[in-house]
Amino acid sequence: TGIVVGETAVIENDVSILQSVTLGGTGKAGGDRHPKIREGVMIGAGAKILGNIEVGRGAKIGAGSVVLQPVPPHTTAAGVPARIVGKPDSDKPSMDMDQHFNGIHHTFEYGDGI
Repeated sequence: TGIVVGETAVIENDVSILQSVTLGGTGKAGGDRHPKIREGVMIGAGAKILGNIEVGRGAKIGAGSVVLQPVPPHTTAAGVPARIVGKPDSDKPSMDMDQHFNGIHHTFEYGDGI
């Protein structure tokens, strides 16, 4: 239920980080090797953000995602590996804690897998 924050990671103000999140390195670089999380970001439970990458202001990271590339400001990223899937409803998703993905409509049927 804890989180892991690498020694060179930066977390700005008004960021919400849910349980079991890792802000870590990839093992490929020395020095400044951990993520930079900008203001207003919300990171869903179990997400892994790896490497010296930036998660832009007001972005939202989906639960269980593995983020290996920079995430632009005011976008929603999800998946393994993470990709841009939409944008948050607010400028600071960390303040409203909305974990829905806007604009994504999928009906799961038996055998779809998740």
